[in-house]
Amino acid sequence: MNAPSRTDIALVVDDSADALSLINDALEAAGLDVLVALEGKQALTIARRIRPDIILLDAVMPHMDGFQTCQALKADPALAAIPVIFMTGLTDTDDIVRGLEAGGVDYLTKPINPNELLARMKVHLSNARLTSSAQSALDSTGQHLITVSSQGSLQWATPQAYALLARARADESWQRQQMAPQLQRWLAHRPELNQQLNLSQLDYPLAVKLVSHQPDGDKLLKLIDGDRPGGAALLRHKLDLTEREAEVLYWIANGKTNREAAEILAMSPRTVNKHLEQIFPKLGVENRTAAAGVALRLMASAL
Repeated sequence: MNAPSRTDIALVVDDSADALSLINDALEAAGLDVLVALEGKQALTIARRIRPDIILLDAVMPHMDGFQTCQALKADPALAAIPVIFMTGLTDTDDIVRGLEAGGVDYLTKPINPNELLARMKVHLSNARLTSSAQSALDSTGQHLITVSSQGSLQWATPQAYALLARARADESWQRQQMAPQLQRWLAHRPELNQQLNLSQLDYPLAVKLVSHQPDGDKLLKLIDGDRPGGAALLRHKLDLTEREAEVLYWIANGKTNREAAEILAMSPRTVNKHLEQIFPKLGVENRTAAAGVALRLMASAL
């Protein structure tokens, strides 16, 4: 069978030396680099020092059990994205649910079947790489994007989103005590895609818009800066236009003819055309189609 890549590092956490040995042999034979830990605190130390690509975690261990260990991993932003597969002799549905709620992506019961384990690992490693690639791409787009859990807690954000939160003075305490409960209540009502929520208990006008539902259950949201101009005001601010020029360009970008724009703005079509003649050189374009394209790209980036 196809095994995970040789570059992948697996951390196996189990208080049973026999279980560790069995799993270690199976993973090494499949070409993985393997780290081992006998208990939760040791696993956290290793994970922070050498970030593994995947963690296989026994649920029942003394001192710090697998559920607590997984919660601690997910609470650390540097480790939260690592997929965790629980391994345990527990088969009760409540225990399975508990493992998944703690942040696990999968659950295998002992005795572990090596072929099944490798097949599950391959799927979750692939998903993790896709997620990482997507987040890296989003990081470079300059957009104010975040992901939150169904409980409303912040899981990830682009650098631009962190900067906007800082500008709004929405620190970690506010995010936990104010933002998370608001988002949890909102998400519980199953909002439609592109639906918006204005965040309260904050001096700065900030809102979120639902962009998509993630495969892991998290929600991708876009932060909206309520202090940032939109529509014609955005065009005026960004393109150094007069107020009337910005209004004309806004309606042209929204598909209106010169005559329609003139009726909306209570001016003559000739005046609209004169404004366009002033707009073209400012934008470095030669016609209304190109000018509309500039405006549409600018407005789309602000959505």
